[in-house]
Amino acid sequence: MRILLVPNTTNARSVDAAVQAAAWLTIQGYEPILVSEDAGACGLGSYGVSRSELGEPQLVVSLGGDGTILKTVHTLGDLDVPIMGVNLGRLGFLSGADGDHLIEALTAALAGEVKVERRQLLQTHIDIGGRRAGTYRALNEVFVGRGGGSRTVELEVTVNGTRVGRYLADGVIIATPTGSTAYALSAGGPVVAPDVRGMVLVPVAPHTMSARPMVLSPSDHVEIICPNPLRGDACVTIDGDQVPCRRMLDSVSVSLSDHEVSLLRMNGRDFYDVLSETFIRD
Repeated sequence: MRILLVPNTTNARSVDAAVQAAAWLTIQGYEPILVSEDAGACGLGSYGVSRSELGEPQLVVSLGGDGTILKTVHTLGDLDVPIMGVNLGRLGFLSGADGDHLIEALTAALAGEVKVERRQLLQTHIDIGGRRAGTYRALNEVFVGRGGGSRTVELEVTVNGTRVGRYLADGVIIATPTGSTAYALSAGGPVVAPDVRGMVLVPVAPHTMSARPMVLSPSDHVEIICPNPLRGDACVTIDGDQVPCRRMLDSVSVSLSDHEVSLLRMNGRDFYDVLSETFIRD
């Protein structure tokens, strides 16, 4: 059985965990692999494969925090492989196990003694200069707004062809329920349980007293345009990674993807346990 390890190579604890996991899996008769760049950074060159040679691993182990899980999802692309997130970072809201129990987490995941959570993804089409510039998937959110500049942007948002807002703002977030506890939460959006199907639309720092976050249905289609060329220098950020924005956007279209992600969780911890531990302060 082939097991893909995805570490945060800038986190020494994560690198150590990758070395430990690779050794333990090998002894147990499994085939651990890492993407070549990660393998080199962890001193595990013999376990490295190119992205084109990943094949279809039976399990992926994400060793880090929430950012490493996002990295893992984008590394997998269209592959529908269960992901066990082992928290070795700061937040770890998406992780299913704690880093102090790495071998226990591996054992439970391989034995199928874990809870499987299906998480929705967003599908985003970006049009620039009258043509399709790219298609992307996001586990957390799509942000359309100002990039490195200091000026606010002007954005017009439609849902299923009906205009629902025109904002002079830092930008607009479209988030999944999973992403409702990320950037959207910081911008004043609602917390949405991950098994609720739909999306959240949150204006970021709008220059108005009437803008409100919206919860959208799973069949809704969102389109964002820049109606004012003088305030149209918006960029698109997918799960924290900015898409190159050298020209003015024609439109950004966002809807739920047909593809979903499976996150594994152990120890019986549910969404509200993790929510309380992560965000509720005494």
